[in-house]
Amino acid sequence: MTTHERPAGPDDVTGTAPAPAPGAGADGDAGADARGVPATVVADPARLADTVELLGLVAQLEQVAFARLAADSAVAPTTDQRLQLSRFAAAAITRRDAVLARIVELGADPVAAIGQFDHVLDDFDARTQPSSWWERLLKAYVGYGVADDFCRLAADALDEESRRVVLAVLDDAAHAELAVAELDAAGADDGVLSARLALWGRRLVGEALGVVQRLLVQRPGLARLVAPSDAAPAPAVADQQASGVAAPANPPTKVFGELTAQHTRRMSRLGLTA
Repeated sequence: MTTHERPAGPDDVTGTAPAPAPGAGADGDAGADARGVPATVVADPARLADTVELLGLVAQLEQVAFARLAADSAVAPTTDQRLQLSRFAAAAITRRDAVLARIVELGADPVAAIGQFDHVLDDFDARTQPSSWWERLLKAYVGYGVADDFCRLAADALDEESRRVVLAVLDDAAHAELAVAELDAAGADDGVLSARLALWGRRLVGEALGVVQRLLVQRPGLARLVAPSDAAPAPAVADQQASGVAAPANPPTKVFGELTAQHTRRMSRLGLTA
C-alpha cells in the first residue's frame, strides 16, 4: 500500500504550489526527464492538456470511490467491515487531493479538471446495480478495476512526476484485498454463489469496457495517451481533432486486450471464470 508523506490540504488544491528550489525536481532533488525538462514541468502545451485531462479523470475516480466506500460502510454486514470501509473512504480523499495538488503544480484549474468527469460513471452505475453484498464487493473489485487499469495504461505517456502520482494513487490495494478475502471465503463452499458471481463479473467487465470506449471517443486527449507513440492519426481524424470535434473510436487493440487480461487475472484470483 503506497502512502503519501502528507495529505494535501485545501491550500494545496486551490492555492499556488510552492516553486521548487533552483535546479530541483519534483521531490526537491535535481532531476529532469530524458529531454532535460524538470520533472514538475510539461513543456508541450498539447501534452500538458492531455496530462491534466487524465489527472482529472483519476481524481474523479477517487471522488467516486470515496462516495462508494462510504455507502458500502453504511450497509456492511459486520462492525469490522464498516470500520475498514470508512477508513478506506477517508484514504480515497487523501489520494484525490494528491492528484489535485499535482494539477495545481502544472498550472491548471483542479476544479475544472475534475469537474469535466462529474458523471463519468453514472451510466455504468445505473446499469450495474448489485443485488447482494457479494455483488457489491465484486463490482468494486472488478468493475471499477477496469477504469483503474485504463488509467495505469494511459499514465505510461505522462511526465515522470505525474506518472508517479497516478501510479501511487492507483496502487493502493487495501480495499481490493478486503474484497478478495471476503469473496474468496464466501465462494469457497458455495458453488451456486460462485456461478452467479462469475456471470455478474462478465456483465461488469462488458459495461466497464463500454465506459472506456466512450471515453476514448469523447476525449481525444485520453486516446492520444494510449495510442502507440509512433502512430499518427489519419487525416480525417486529425482534421476533426483540430476543429475540436471528438475523434471516432479507434483505440489500439492492445488497450482492450490488456484490460481484458487484467480482468481475467482478477477473476482467476477469486476462482471465478472470466
